[in-house]
Amino acid sequence: MKKDVINYIWTDKKRTIFGLPISFTRYFLTEDKFITRKGFLSIEEDELDLYRVIDKKLVLPFGQRMFGCGTIVMNVKDVDTPVKEVKSIKAPRDVLAQLDKYININRDRYRVRSAVTAVIAMIMMILISMTISYKVL
Repeated sequence: MKKDVINYIWTDKKRTIFGLPISFTRYFLTEDKFITRKGFLSIEEDELDLYRVIDKKLVLPFGQRMFGCGTIVMNVKDVDTPVKEVKSIKAPRDVLAQLDKYININRDRYRVRSAVTAVIAMIMMILISMTISYKVL
């Protein structure tokens, strides 16, 4: 029997004292999901689809910054987990850049954009059609 192999783009553990990965919380990023796995004997996994992320925020408290760590807070359109905190990870700016890249890729794949983006796109289409019709006249 062949085991399913998941290609992880990024993975890390929650950091504790002195930025050491002594924790039973692990984070995984795939091309279309963000997975949080907690526990040692009894394991709990939480998945969220990247296209459902509404907003993200980087929090860099002094204690975490001393050891090159930070926390990413994501607001998600999800009933189970409306706010996802990726606590105390190494190189949080790089991880946020990767998350942003794959969130945008998935939004384009599922054609999901915010209302503001949709309005801007509609205005751009109207302006383009107006300039084309103006050139024809």
